[in-house]
Amino acid sequence: MPQRNGALLIPGEEMLSCFEAMRDFVVFTNKRLIAVDVQGISGKKRDFTSLPYSKIQAFSVETAGSFDLDAELDLWFSGLGKVRLEFKSSCDIRAVGQLVATHVL
Repeated sequence: MPQRNGALLIPGEEMLSCFEAMRDFVVFTNKRLIAVDVQGISGKKRDFTSLPYSKIQAFSVETAGSFDLDAELDLWFSGLGKVRLEFKSSCDIRAVGQLVATHVL
């Protein structure tokens, strides 16, 4: 996954981490989040959304529960509004929150 997305990075940008959802994933770099939405039956079509840390105004994390099997990261961006990213329940969502906090606060 992330190996194929190295072409999306700009000079001086480094990939820090990558977290998976069911088919989608989020790449965290030192400058932004890249949300990758895998589309279609074959998964060959992908939507890449660049979300710069500098535009994040607030964020929250929600852990997975017994019936709600995915963890969630909600981000509020100036000029864009709320973006919700969902992660597998096995994802350490607190680590995701710390990663965002490191670059936003």
